[in-house]
Amino acid sequence: MASSASTGHPVNNQIDSSNPLYIHPSDHPGMLLVSKLFDGSGFGAWKRAISIALSAKNKLCFINGEIQIPTDPIQHQVWQRCNDMVISWLLNALSKDISDSVLYAQTAQQIWQELNDRYGKPNGAKMYQLQKSLCDISQGNNDIATYFTKIKCIWD
Repeated sequence: MASSASTGHPVNNQIDSSNPLYIHPSDHPGMLLVSKLFDGSGFGAWKRAISIALSAKNKLCFINGEIQIPTDPIQHQVWQRCNDMVISWLLNALSKDISDSVLYAQTAQQIWQELNDRYGKPNGAKMYQLQKSLCDISQGNNDIATYFTKIKCIWD
């Protein structure tokens, strides 16, 4: 990794853009990765949208554990900066109550794991409600595409 001659710190624009530690000049902590904040419902769809956005930014490794915290102080500083950016993006994608509950996690991976533990588990009552909704749905006056979309939303 390249470093600035005057400070000895890594120069971001000299990190290869394919490196997960690279932060694009347009990336900032206030960025919204998804259009709908997660408020406790629809976790699967929200999780998928966040995963797609982080993958597009080459930062998925910060939530799935593929990138480890470096022991080298300079590498650690660059990793921390990226981890903090991903944490900011995750917090921005959560409702205030949920965001407040994960605010003090040290890594993006810890936030991701906590959200998965809390909202990603099957819920018996929710399963019953979804099965009932699926049984109650009928095509009625809807065209086949609308009918299929309603079924697919329940399946998902």
